[in-house]
Amino acid sequence: MTVADAAKESSTNVKAAVGAVSHAGVPTHFTMTEDEIIAKFPNRLRSYDLFKKMGSPRHIVAPMVDQSELAWRILSRRYGADLCYTPMFHAKLFSDDNPKYRNEQWQTNDEEKPVIVQFCANDPDILLKAAKLVVGQADAVDLNLGCPQRIASRGHYGSFLMEDWDLISRLIRKLHENLEIPVTAKIRVYEDVEKTVAYAKMVEAAGAQIITVHGRLREQKGHKTGLADWDKIKAVKAAVKVPVFANGNILYYEDIQRCMDATNADGVMSAESNLYNPALFSGKILPTWQMAEEYLEICKDIPTRFGYIRAHMFKLFRYSLPIHTDLRQQLGTAKSLEDFRSFVEEMKSRLIEDSKKEDAMVFDPENVEIDALGYRKYPHWICQPALRFEHDKVHSQSKRLLNEALVENATEKPTSDSAETPSCECVSKDTSESDPKRLKISVE
Repeated sequence: MTVADAAKESSTNVKAAVGAVSHAGVPTHFTMTEDEIIAKFPNRLRSYDLFKKMGSPRHIVAPMVDQSELAWRILSRRYGADLCYTPMFHAKLFSDDNPKYRNEQWQTNDEEKPVIVQFCANDPDILLKAAKLVVGQADAVDLNLGCPQRIASRGHYGSFLMEDWDLISRLIRKLHENLEIPVTAKIRVYEDVEKTVAYAKMVEAAGAQIITVHGRLREQKGHKTGLADWDKIKAVKAAVKVPVFANGNILYYEDIQRCMDATNADGVMSAESNLYNPALFSGKILPTWQMAEEYLEICKDIPTRFGYIRAHMFKLFRYSLPIHTDLRQQLGTAKSLEDFRSFVEEMKSRLIEDSKKEDAMVFDPENVEIDALGYRKYPHWICQPALRFEHDKVHSQSKRLLNEALVENATEKPTSDSAETPSCECVSKDTSESDPKRLKISVE
């Protein structure tokens, strides 16, 4: 079935999936027409008007639990990020009368624009209550429909709502009919492109003004992450009228344009690759200690939880800590901003010495060597994506890396038999081990 055929068929699928409908074929929870909504919120931006007001963003930092906090968003913007999402917030905790969770999690300032606040939820009224608390501070509110982690299964949110299109439609529609700022959504894909397109069109019909498509299945996580399917993102983009952001398979700066060319997406979102290389969107190749120093300088002015700082340090120095193992303990026990600065100063001193050793890798940023699988050979003191081996012995004949799979699947539909370096809106902490051949990463 072609993309056009899928889009045509999807209207029937949507009606069947969103519960009770009126005689006119409109879901009964659509209590207002689009004209009535426009009259109620005449100044609220829609679709490409919202996209343009936010500067037509191409480079987007993903929502990441405990990782896309204000200080990190500021750093990312310095290096080419056009739009940032907050971490995923739990709508019920965020809207609680006790503001402790909200005050701990939500930070912004007058200079942070544009920013989209993401919530996970399964109750439309609670979602609306939480969303109203960020009106005037955020450009839009995003509904998380992509989190694949076990906690999302237990809490019945994220990608575990994918079987309940009626609830998803009601969540989005509640905001679309009652919130002063736009609602957007971040989704995953299904096995079938037809169902994926129908799903996206349902989300659009409910009122989502931007859709981010993470081109992986819910099951694609951990060692079964595999490649994101850009073909499905392209099919969604062809079928909907609102802007589409593509998410998945971004390792290097050049991958951004490659993704946009392959999917026709309006922008590209990065999660884990941004954490290991916050300069990703600038195309600059920078030393890890420079990023760490800049981040800590920002944290002097922006109060940031030490757990967040520690996780960022573990990721930035992911390739150096297995070499300078004694510094792992220093980082793990840091209890103040000064402790973190001392750690970075010591690590910087050692890495500079590493770069001067006779057997040190000769590194020319203008002429980076490429290995047999297409990966760039960077010394351990340079910001770079976290690569890991595939450990799915059932589907993999050998330990295979992402770019090997990309070469093999250049003219084929990507499958989950390939390894990759994922990243995830649900990553909350670094649990890396000292073995540099087994890097633990989450799903993008």
